[in-house]
Amino acid sequence: MNISLYLLGMVSFASLASSELVELPKFNDDEFHQWQSKVFSGETQYTVLSAKNILHAQSIGSASGLMFSQKIDLEKTPYINWRWKIDKKLENLAENTKAGDDYAARIYLVRNEGMFMWNVSSLNYVWSSDHAAGEHWDNAYAGAKVKMLAIRDASAEVGVWYPEKRNVFQDMVELFGDKGSEQANLDSYQFIDVVALMTDTDNSALEASSYYGHITFSAE
Repeated sequence: MNISLYLLGMVSFASLASSELVELPKFNDDEFHQWQSKVFSGETQYTVLSAKNILHAQSIGSASGLMFSQKIDLEKTPYINWRWKIDKKLENLAENTKAGDDYAARIYLVRNEGMFMWNVSSLNYVWSSDHAAGEHWDNAYAGAKVKMLAIRDASAEVGVWYPEKRNVFQDMVELFGDKGSEQANLDSYQFIDVVALMTDTDNSALEASSYYGHITFSAE
């Protein structure tokens, strides 16, 4: 499922977050409305557990995501922090094919490289069922403009919370290409414009249940 072209439409409305800690809207009754829903193929059910700032996602052959438009300065806050868990593993998927492009949990980071729609690119942190943690590949629908990076894999336990921290700037340089100098890399990868998450099983018609914790960006 490729949502990058849709996300590009949100880029021009992103405001710049410049503090040393950027907190995305929490998954509670007061802030959840700031996340924008987009349905692609059936509707994944997203429910907030407000007292714990947790989001529960339930997908039964569906694909819909939640998006938040926010320009993040990766020079100041390069680290993304979150936690997640899944209740059930997806099995027998070839994730580098369109038929297998489903994930129990994933987070999109979208950046705009120019004024046209085809200039959008995104990095996906995914809970993979087919690749080992640390492996990366091009998205089956969007090709090299959308990079998939396995953070957790089939060896991860179900029902267990996993805290994550990634240096987004370094991941961008590694996956999209080193431009040859620190300044050139900064010119290319300094900002992301949209953060999104999705639990989807539309291609495989399987069922997935996952949980997401509060998402932040930090200086270290």
